[in-house]
Amino acid sequence: MDYRTGDLGAEPLALEGPDLPRRRRRWVILAAIVLLAAAALAWFLLRGDKEAAPAAPGGQQAPSVTVVVPRRATVGRAVTATGSLAARREMPVGVAGEGGMVTRVLVEAGDWVREGQVLATVDRSVQAQTAESLAANINVARADLTLAQAELERAQQLVGRGFISQADVQRRIATRDSAAARLKVAQATLSEQRARNARLDIRAPEAGLVLTRGVEAGQIISSASGTLFRMARGGEMEMRAQLAESDLQTIRVGASATVTPVGETRTFAGRVWQVSPVIDPQNRQGIARILLSYDPALRPGGFASATIVSGTGNLPQLPQSAIMSDERGNYVYVVDGVNKVQVRRVRLGTVGEEDVAIAEGLTGTERVVRSAGAFLNPGQLIKPVLDRNEG
Repeated sequence: MDYRTGDLGAEPLALEGPDLPRRRRRWVILAAIVLLAAAALAWFLLRGDKEAAPAAPGGQQAPSVTVVVPRRATVGRAVTATGSLAARREMPVGVAGEGGMVTRVLVEAGDWVREGQVLATVDRSVQAQTAESLAANINVARADLTLAQAELERAQQLVGRGFISQADVQRRIATRDSAAARLKVAQATLSEQRARNARLDIRAPEAGLVLTRGVEAGQIISSASGTLFRMARGGEMEMRAQLAESDLQTIRVGASATVTPVGETRTFAGRVWQVSPVIDPQNRQGIARILLSYDPALRPGGFASATIVSGTGNLPQLPQSAIMSDERGNYVYVVDGVNKVQVRRVRLGTVGEEDVAIAEGLTGTERVVRSAGAFLNPGQLIKPVLDRNEG
């Protein structure tokens, strides 16, 4: 029996006995069981993580990304196009008369004018003197006619008395008729000169909007001067939308369209009034002309984009967040069979408040990245999570 010292009155402590080896074996067995259970739990957890989230190249875990399957809906089939703005009926205005020196220009570009309104006046001092001379000739011819008529009337009174012969009466009738003809010639010549003088003024051929002014006071103009003013008849504008040959086949006269000029946030409603009957053999494109009401933002020569509704169709629909664009156009990310994202080029149809119709590029069965496409790269491995509310 051994006693532990240091404490008075301590009880003796047994260090050996028949149960000591059995107790040691029990603790060793329990410790081994605990270690095995911990190892099994760790292996199970690690295996579960690997199955739940595949590892991307480089050992990183693949990100979870929400994907949608496009839903199909009957929508207006839309065709997008670009083109230039122009006057629907542009009228070049030039010199109609003999020309001369411009004395006044009465309108500016952007002014509305009525039919026949004077746009510019030309000096007519010489022509005015000519008109006065011709007016004097009329007075002379009229006086000659009056005298010839009086002599004829006296001769007709004397022929019955035998003072003059019938031949003298006939000569006086011819003199009277000649004077009447000279009067008509003088009147016609004066009317012609006045018409020429009126043509010296540059006038609007029809009511409309003055687009450009190319003449100034003091300028000498003639029939070879070319266009002095350009006008839009009635102020009507149009967009000349360039379309591919396949798209042009679907466009009909009367189709509605919306036009957005470059630099404008507003859109302008219009309708197709003419579809080109020919195709350019170089670029395989044709032109659809969209009629637009006048607005100061619609400047001829400017560039614009248009969306033309060309009937209805059953098209895939995607949320707007799924659509991305670059210098080549619009695209989406689709997930392939091995959960890698791939670029798919698409052509947009009608754009709604939340959804976009896909005119070309998708069949409607693909898994498309709903958002966060800007943070992905082509070929990247992801963990797709289907958004069933959008599918």
